[in-house]
Amino acid sequence: MKKIIFTTKAPAPIGPYNQAVLINDTLYTSGQIALHPETMELVMDNIEAETKQVMENMKAVLEAAEMTFDNVIKTTIFIMNMNDFGRINTVYGNYFDEKTAPARETVQVACLPKNVNVEISMIAVK
Repeated sequence: MKKIIFTTKAPAPIGPYNQAVLINDTLYTSGQIALHPETMELVMDNIEAETKQVMENMKAVLEAAEMTFDNVIKTTIFIMNMNDFGRINTVYGNYFDEKTAPARETVQVACLPKNVNVEISMIAVK
């Protein structure tokens, strides 16, 4: 059974998609960028602040599905500049226990929505 996950604690979708979809016990999230959920303005002070906002948005989506980062089994990180990877990875790593961290891929891309520097999506299982 397909269940749409939505929370006002993460940015509302800006297109024909949902924040996440729960199928049985598996959650598939849409990519999150650094939009502040209350103002819908981008947090782009620096790559650390941008990544933190992305992760906080993802945390809100996980919580709306009654999950935490402990439930995440796979992440995909899209970044504009691979030179930012170390700083993104440091912030990202604060949200996971290194011993039980999910599988992941990181891909440098040519462009992201709203010209952000990082977008992250996740798959989680209850």
